[in-house]
Amino acid sequence: MNNIVTLYTNFHRVIFSRLQYLDGLAPLLLRLILAPVMIAAGWHKFHNFEDMVSWFGNADWGLGLPAPVLMVFLAAFSELVGGLALLIGLAVRWFAIPLMVSMLVAAASVHWQHGWFAIAPGNPETSTAKVLADVGIPAAKRSLENSVGVGERVSAAKAILREHGNYDWLSEKGSFVVLNNGIEFAATYFVMLLSLLFSGGGRYFSLDYWLKRALWKGAD
Repeated sequence: MNNIVTLYTNFHRVIFSRLQYLDGLAPLLLRLILAPVMIAAGWHKFHNFEDMVSWFGNADWGLGLPAPVLMVFLAAFSELVGGLALLIGLAVRWFAIPLMVSMLVAAASVHWQHGWFAIAPGNPETSTAKVLADVGIPAAKRSLENSVGVGERVSAAKAILREHGNYDWLSEKGSFVVLNNGIEFAATYFVMLLSLLFSGGGRYFSLDYWLKRALWKGAD
C-alpha cells in the first residue's frame, strides 16, 4: 500500500503539479468560446434596439418584462462590452457577474418553458435523456416520448422535401432539425461564466494577469 501511495505522490508531483504553469489555457479557451457569442448577442440588441424593446416589454407576444428600455440596454451593454472584455481578459470576474445574470434571465424568461434541449432530439435511443430516463426520472421519460414525435415530424418533413424540392441543395449546409429552444445553451454559458468567476482570466493569457503583475510585483 505504501508503494502505491508513493508512486501516486511521485506521479502527481512530476506530472500534475507542473500543469499549473499552463492553467491559464482553460480560462483562455472558455473566454474564446464565450466572447464571440456575447459580442454578437450584444451587437444584435443594439442594432435592433427598438424591436428588442418591443419584444422585451410586450406581454402578448414578447417577454412582458418591466422597464424594457433599461432591460435591453443593460443586457446589450453587458453582452457587448463584457464580451470584448472576455476576449482580452480584462476585468473577467467583474464582467462574469452581469453576464451570468443575463443568462439566468434568458433561461427563465425565454427558454424555461421549452425544457432542456436547444435542439429537440429525434431519436430516443441516442438522446442524452435516455440515461436519466433509465433510472426513472419522469422529466427524462417525457423527453424520450417527445423525441419519438420529433423524429416522426423530421422524417415527414424530409420526405416532403425529397419529393417536392431539391433536397441535396436544401440540406447542403446542414441537417434539418426541430428547434426546441430550451435552456441548454444558456445553462452551459452560465456554468462557463461561473468557472471564470472563480478562476479569473487565467495566467499569462489575460490582461488581468499582467496588470496584477505590474501592480503587485511578483504576484502570480
